[in-house]
Amino acid sequence: MSKSHYNRRDVLKLSGLAGMGALLLPMMSGFDDETGMLKRKIPSSSQWLPVVGLGTWQTFDVGDSVAERKVLTEVLHKMNSLGGRVIDSSPMYGISEHVVGDLTQGKSFSNDLFYATKVWTTGKEAGIRQMNTSFELMKRKQMDLMQIHNLVDWKTHVKTLRAWKESGKIKYWGITHYTNSAHSDLERVIKSERPDFVQFNYSIMSRHAEKSLFETVRQNGTAVLINRPYEGGNLFRATKGKTLPDWTKEFGIKSWGQFFLKFILSNELVNCVIPGTSKPHHMVDNMMAGYGKMPDQHTREKMYNYIKNL
Repeated sequence: MSKSHYNRRDVLKLSGLAGMGALLLPMMSGFDDETGMLKRKIPSSSQWLPVVGLGTWQTFDVGDSVAERKVLTEVLHKMNSLGGRVIDSSPMYGISEHVVGDLTQGKSFSNDLFYATKVWTTGKEAGIRQMNTSFELMKRKQMDLMQIHNLVDWKTHVKTLRAWKESGKIKYWGITHYTNSAHSDLERVIKSERPDFVQFNYSIMSRHAEKSLFETVRQNGTAVLINRPYEGGNLFRATKGKTLPDWTKEFGIKSWGQFFLKFILSNELVNCVIPGTSKPHHMVDNMMAGYGKMPDQHTREKMYNYIKNL
């Protein structure tokens, strides 16, 4: 069976949720039996990337706790069984890189994942040391994506990353930030340096990137990862106790998480959104946002206005 083509019964079985079919089928009604999770091409290579992945900030910084690591292993299995591939980390995230390396080592799907991390220091040699440490911690001989975290000393690190891409040590390089105020800086670097990827914040109630950053991405053929899709949980606090509108059924939306993620993914310039979670059932819910019909422009604005007026 192809890893990217499952029916509902396959998904329940592979996700270890076969006994919960009656509870999960409503949430999974947007599942596309024929095409699997939506994928989009990385412009610089035409490699296909599934549109929902996993961020590791806070959630994978768990130390040696056996119980917590067991749950996170289940999170990774859920992501893989439902077609997710991207896992994003950073030296800034405590020991998350180490935990990612430990939990993926030896797994049947370990080489199917798309590993992304970052350099977060100043100086050429310090950057090289830090990145090499990331390779060791994540147990990778080649990193899929190395990013300059929050543009820290980017003029120095970009030279190293270009050389590493040329030598095959990394497949792609990119830049990141998480605030609206940094979007203009990201645009300038995209225009001058042409990174393969850019990662930034974007959500249904934080749409600053639509002003010009997305257009810069389009013009320069830059792949996009989205962080802070739930605005640190603020969106869930705003919708707590609220019922989804009936018109969301057309798009297979069965939770507020899927509502927020499908809004983001309906922007065709988004390659992958990377919500963080340490809970297997949330991982399943996040993954299902990558299936089924995506909202059109009219529905996007309808979604925005609905949340704005809650």
